[in-house]
Amino acid sequence: MYLIAQIALPVPLHQCFSYRLPQHMLERVRAGMRVRVSFGSRMLIGLVTGIETLDHAEPSLKLIEELLDDAPVLADPMLELGHFISQYYLQPLGEVLFHMLPSLLRQGQSSHRPTQSLWHPTALAHLSSAHDLRRAPRQWRALQILLEFPAGLSRQVAQLHGITVADLDNLVRRELAARTESHESLHEGASLLAEVPLTPSDEQAQAIACVRSQQGFGCHVLEGITGSGKTEVYLHLIADVLARGQQALVLVPEINLTPQTLQRFQQRFHVPMISLHSELGDRERLRAWHLIRSGQMRLIVGTRSALFCPMLNPGLMILDEEHDGSFKQQEGVRYHARDLAVYLASRQGIPIILGSATPSLETLNNALQGRYTHLQLHRRSNRSTPAQIIVQDIRGQELQAGLSSTSLVRIQEHLQRKQQVLVFLNRRGYATSVLCHDCGWRVHCPHCSVYPTLHQGIGRMLCHHCGWNCAVPQSCPDCNSTRLMATGTGTERLEQLLQSVAGTCPIWRMDRDSIPNHRVLEHTLAEIHQNQPGILIGTQMLVKGHHFHAVSLVVVVDTDAGLFSADFRSPERSLQRIHQVAGRSGRSTIQGQVILQTHDPEHPLLQCLIRSGYHAVAQIMLQERHQLNLPPYSYQALVHCQGRSSAEVQQFLLEIHTIFRLISPYGPVCAPIEKKAGVFRAHLLLQANGRPALHQQMANLPAVCKDKARHGIRWWIDVDPQDLL
Repeated sequence: MYLIAQIALPVPLHQCFSYRLPQHMLERVRAGMRVRVSFGSRMLIGLVTGIETLDHAEPSLKLIEELLDDAPVLADPMLELGHFISQYYLQPLGEVLFHMLPSLLRQGQSSHRPTQSLWHPTALAHLSSAHDLRRAPRQWRALQILLEFPAGLSRQVAQLHGITVADLDNLVRRELAARTESHESLHEGASLLAEVPLTPSDEQAQAIACVRSQQGFGCHVLEGITGSGKTEVYLHLIADVLARGQQALVLVPEINLTPQTLQRFQQRFHVPMISLHSELGDRERLRAWHLIRSGQMRLIVGTRSALFCPMLNPGLMILDEEHDGSFKQQEGVRYHARDLAVYLASRQGIPIILGSATPSLETLNNALQGRYTHLQLHRRSNRSTPAQIIVQDIRGQELQAGLSSTSLVRIQEHLQRKQQVLVFLNRRGYATSVLCHDCGWRVHCPHCSVYPTLHQGIGRMLCHHCGWNCAVPQSCPDCNSTRLMATGTGTERLEQLLQSVAGTCPIWRMDRDSIPNHRVLEHTLAEIHQNQPGILIGTQMLVKGHHFHAVSLVVVVDTDAGLFSADFRSPERSLQRIHQVAGRSGRSTIQGQVILQTHDPEHPLLQCLIRSGYHAVAQIMLQERHQLNLPPYSYQALVHCQGRSSAEVQQFLLEIHTIFRLISPYGPVCAPIEKKAGVFRAHLLLQANGRPALHQQMANLPAVCKDKARHGIRWWIDVDPQDLL
């Protein structure tokens, strides 16, 4: 009898590899452990996915060189999730499983749980003589917090209370505390809650009761207008989970939302919590992985990759802004965190909440079909009146940086009332292109089929697709004219115009150029939340989950953007953005106004959104999708291809199309941006009326693509694509 281990390796091959187990490993190896093996001429880290028994030896099989773990780094639920991702999204299993681990574990670092420092109050700390710290307020506060944790206070919990390691070590020097190293779990203080919960409204109470009444798995869609108090529903349900000693995971679409979300939870709960996102360093991520895996971190807030955190005792999952496209991974292992979260919650037998003011059509359809429980919040929690929406027809009007004279007057009026104004334009930079007024020549990116954007702040033309840049030309290379014009409007140009309107009021521009990381964002938001009059200018960064209490006017500069596009999902996203940004206005006692500048004021979807709200317009879009047999009424996959020439790319996809003609009704087409970063791009759409039928037909698609690919051709498969551009 011989034991053979099936090993998944981080290579782009859709298979596992067999290795023999050395005698000394026979009793130790289990699925989910890491091993070091010889693969060709290299030594690689692999993950054991299973053990097989053979009657005879296979001399050609190599031996496993080294076992790296004493316990699995991927528990059974995560291994099962990895297999599901590999099969559903047609991704190599090895790449999937390694994507689920912190990078240091992928590199072979130890998975042994590190010790952590714990500070304990000494006997002296309980004596009245210990209270001679009145002149050292930080140490005095540290002592009061320490006394609430007789079993030990960790660095993480201390930070939640604003206490530093230096404060605690000062208490050690005064013999008021003792420091030890321990593997023990963190302990909460005497009280789970750090503040008294708000009394939920009737609608909130009904939603909370509905989730509580369902045992085990249940997917609940929480559809609530902006300001309706979805977060308060989350807080009540998280409190239930924490009271049972379980962990809760909250996913948000972008890093920028993690600080404010974590801060709100810290205000409510007196438990260890942590945030997970891509800006964490490798050691920080590994440390967080250990703390979550041991059960020490009770509440986890993160972006899509936090879905793979190894919770010891999961009790609840929440996806806030579930409609957001950022939940879809577009590079490497391509998956949708929303769909995987529902699958994982079902396997773990826990409830999951998908929250949004503008649910995706897929999620809304599942709710309307009864697959998900549909919970709705129709009223703002603070009883404020919904903002007044004004559709402004700008046809024939003279515009300054995209703004009409009427909009400029309204902006000045609201600033004079000591209120804030939000101007939304989902386009960064100063101008969309530079052209010659005499002959029509435009600056063109040599590597992409697009025009580069003028960024006046750095004095360069910048391509947002490949990063190519150049100096702003002084004359036309075709006709030598110096009459060059900057056309189109971006957030930089808006800021320049509004400086003359704002007077002494501050202007906060929020886009990827001005807000490079979440620390700058936190500082900017802190200024805005002082509620002084000013103007907020920004892209969709402003739309997601922010509460601006002093904003009384929202101006959407280009309402038509996205309503006319080659991507059938574009109108849905555009209307979601409009609805979300409109909800930033009038969130307190101030009566809000929203100005929608448009060249198509009679657009039926726009009119329905204004008259009847997002839910009504979503049902119209669902009817259109049904008539056109588009998702969610059909299922799609996209074969992307890129290469050195358009002919090579088209030929590759034509060969794939010939084999999969049954589920490829349209044939290959060039991508809307055909050339990007120096390569030509095209794709082939595969579609079927049922998910099983699509996957059955695609079973050998990776093998066929690999066989047909030639030198210089790069391809990948995107199942359930969210972006056709």
